[in-house]
Amino acid sequence: MNCKTKFIFVTGGVISSLGKGLASASIGALLESRGLRVSIQKLDPYINVDPGTMNPFQHGEVYVTDDGAESDLDLGHYERFTSATMGKHNNFTTGKIYHSVITKERRGDYLGGTVQVIPHITDEIKRVILLAADGVDVLIVEIGGTIGDIESLPFLEAIRQFKAEVGKENALYIHLTLVPYIGTAGEVKTKPTQHSVKELRSIGIQPDILLCRTDRSLAREIKAKIALFCNVGVDAVITAKDVRHIYEVPLNFHAEGLDDKIVECLRIWTRSPRLEVWEDLVARLRNPRHEVIIAIVGKYIDLTESYKSLNEALCHGGIPGDCAVSLKYVDSEKLEGDGWEAMLEGADAILVPGGFGPRGVAGKIRAAGYARERKIPYFGICLGMQIAVIEFARNVAGLPAAHSVEFDAATPDPVIYLMKSWYDEKTDSLQCRDVDSEKGGTMRLGAYPCRLVDGTLARSIYRRQRISERHRHRFEFNNAYKERLAEKGMIFSGLSPDGELVEIVELPDHPWFLGCQFHPEFKSRPMAPHPLFAGFIAAALAASGNRPNPDYKAEGGGGR
Repeated sequence: MNCKTKFIFVTGGVISSLGKGLASASIGALLESRGLRVSIQKLDPYINVDPGTMNPFQHGEVYVTDDGAESDLDLGHYERFTSATMGKHNNFTTGKIYHSVITKERRGDYLGGTVQVIPHITDEIKRVILLAADGVDVLIVEIGGTIGDIESLPFLEAIRQFKAEVGKENALYIHLTLVPYIGTAGEVKTKPTQHSVKELRSIGIQPDILLCRTDRSLAREIKAKIALFCNVGVDAVITAKDVRHIYEVPLNFHAEGLDDKIVECLRIWTRSPRLEVWEDLVARLRNPRHEVIIAIVGKYIDLTESYKSLNEALCHGGIPGDCAVSLKYVDSEKLEGDGWEAMLEGADAILVPGGFGPRGVAGKIRAAGYARERKIPYFGICLGMQIAVIEFARNVAGLPAAHSVEFDAATPDPVIYLMKSWYDEKTDSLQCRDVDSEKGGTMRLGAYPCRLVDGTLARSIYRRQRISERHRHRFEFNNAYKERLAEKGMIFSGLSPDGELVEIVELPDHPWFLGCQFHPEFKSRPMAPHPLFAGFIAAALAASGNRPNPDYKAEGGGGR
């Protein structure tokens, strides 16, 4: 196998949710700071072809890339921590791998031979790894799941073979494991890590570096013990300590010598890391001068992973104004009962995020009306924009039965509907859809252009006329109602270039009321907060009267 790219394979052991995605993203950030071109790939062991139809309570957020791939939420971490742009080649599942192999078998590509996990499935895994390696110096490959899971075995066998084929100087194994502190014993325990590495070695993979997730710094003698029993050098045992802000992880890893060890093992000559922007970011996050409270009105509030990119984008939005963003999750179903106003009191601004299905919609409509009437900054994203349109149509435009056909197919005033056909600029073709189409086939997915109208809030926020944003939705604003809603004051400030698709709505005579059909959270970065989130948080700060952060320490002025 001839490839100029270096490969880092990240696995996890002991328990799930240790943070392989953040670890992979942080490694990418460190290598980029040394001048290397980096990309990151996630290989997921579940059989679903992609997470697009999975319940958010089980899987968390579905992240969407520019090219329209519905992918794992870890790809959001990859893009937020690095300058790499993710796409369809950056996330593969068992379902995708098997689908490809079975398609080839049906086509006759294997010439009638017996198709097996080894070599056919493992060869396909190695093939897709190389797809993501094109044009980069280092490809970081995160293997989903936990060592010992039966469904992960083909991926582990594939990366075992991969290192043998590209050479030990071109591939590196990093294993993330747990070193728990047992309070009753008063000590940390290394046995879980030892067993996890033993399991990995039993299938032929000897980790080169260990990331030890822990809530405290590991003493050198603990590192020496882990190194002895896991057959690695002491300098290859890295403390992955819990942090207050996830953006501290790259700096902590650097302080532990992780990036030095990686370039040593892979024999890469690089410049010294330039981490000043990360240091400044962390200083800002640790000691903000102000604080705002944002009410997020949704139905997935019991699992905040469902709103991972949204939460991070709100955090980013506070950085320009030196502002901590406190999130108040409000169950939209509970807003449908009596005394619902009390649940929104104390919030400086209200955000209604995207979602699917009728549950909790009535509560979201109430929240939009509450924000409109009381002049509280409102941000509606995807479904949140549609909710704002429905509420305005009912209570301002005199259409009391207005609704979306997603929730009421018989509504006499379908202000939100399933557009039967529309021109897709990405494919330069007419797209057709109906309620019987496959779920994914009826969606607008990925990046689409949008033209902003001069003299509007959106135009002043973006400071340019043409933008591109990522979409994930089925239903659209019904243009048959545009003139009537416009007469009552609604402004359609963002449109597709041909003017057929409404992308942004806003209200005048309001401090800040905007809804967008796309998902701006997917393009926000800590070093480059999305302008809509920065504008929204600035409006919330103004509504709060520039509330000071009670934890602010004047000395150092936030570290700047």
